[in-house]
Order: sequence, then structure tokens, then C-alpha cells
Amino acid sequence: MISDEEQGYDLDLFCIPKHYAADLEKVYIPHGLILDRTERLAREIMKEMGGHHIVALCVLKGGYKFFADLLDYIKALNRNSDRSIPMTVDFIRLKSYCNDQSTGEIKVIGGDDLSTLTGKVSMEKRDIIDTGKTMKTLLQLLKQYNPKMVKVASLLVKRTPRSVGYRPDFVGFEVPDKFVVGYALDYNEYFRDLNHICVISETGKEKYKA
Repeated sequence: MISDEEQGYDLDLFCIPKHYAADLEKVYIPHGLILDRTERLAREIMKEMGGHHIVALCVLKGGYKFFADLLDYIKALNRNSDRSIPMTVDFIRLKSYCNDQSTGEIKVIGGDDLSTLTGKVSMEKRDIIDTGKTMKTLLQLLKQYNPKMVKVASLLVKRTPRSVGYRPDFVGFEVPDKFVVGYALDYNEYFRDLNHICVISETGKEKYKA
């Protein structure tokens, strides 16, 4: 849990792309800390779900970095521990943001045939849970395909008064109600190429406003 008082780290302590230098306030979660926490989540998932055949469903676009790194750690555990998780991979693309606000409306704008989830254990991996409305809507969508079980892993969960109370099964970091970018989290498609999770500045919001 990251407290409301956490100020983050000065940008000049890290390697930040020059084209974003004026668009960020602070580095909030450094890349190394993200990876270390993701490795720990992989262990927790292995402990709870080892033995099941899992369909790992990546929620695009923001979830792709977390998804790839988490799967790499699970594959390493598969190679080096007594338990292992057979996995297949699928993708779904959602859109629920305009600028820095969640619209509350979920748009499924890409993805494969989700009938592969029928009778399977599904593990959803996404970048951030904001209000929780998008995730609850997605779970209702997935129920139509009668999966045996659905678990959700999210890198971030935001503390916000707008929350509907949804909480995923596996959480990387609980964060204050700030708009963060980087590590594939975007602001109108920008900042996905940033390794660290950072707080966007007002200058950045105005510069890349839709």
C-alpha cells in the first residue's frame, strides 16, 4: 500500500526520455520495484493456482507489460519448482478512458474468440483498477462463456471515492487517487514507452489532451 502522503522520487534520479521531461511531476513507482513486486505476485499465483490449467487473459493495451513480466516469472517458477501451471494465452482489448477520466463505459474493441474460456480456469491480468466499473462489466461479459473459475490480477488498485467496491484477487500496489502513467499505462496513448510509473503533470495533461 502506497500512502496518500507518498511524494514519489525526483525525475533527475532516473533515466527519463527527454520528450517527457516536462510532462511528469515525479517517478511514483520505479521500474525495479514493479518487477520485484510482480515476481512476488507470481509466487502467490503459483501457490494458489498451481495444478490448474489456466487461460491467461491479457487486458490490452495497458496490461501488456504487466502481463508479459508476470508470465515470465511464472514460467521461471514452472522450470524451477515442484509445482507448475499449464497455461494458454489470450487477449482482449478494452477502452474506458478519455483524457484522465474513466468514462464508466466499457468498449470491447478487440480480442479473440473468448469461447476458449468455457470450462477453463481464467486468470485476467490488467494494469489498473480505478472505479472498478470496467472490471465488473468485463467479468459479467466473461460469465457468458461459462469459465470454471475466474481470478483477476491487477498491478494497481486506486483508492478513490468513485470506487464501486470491487477488489481483484491479486494486487501489486494500492495507490492514492492520482493519475499515473508509464509501464504501458497511457494518457491518450502517450507514455506507454516509459519504464517507471509516474505522476503526469498538468503540463503533460494539456499537451496530450484529446
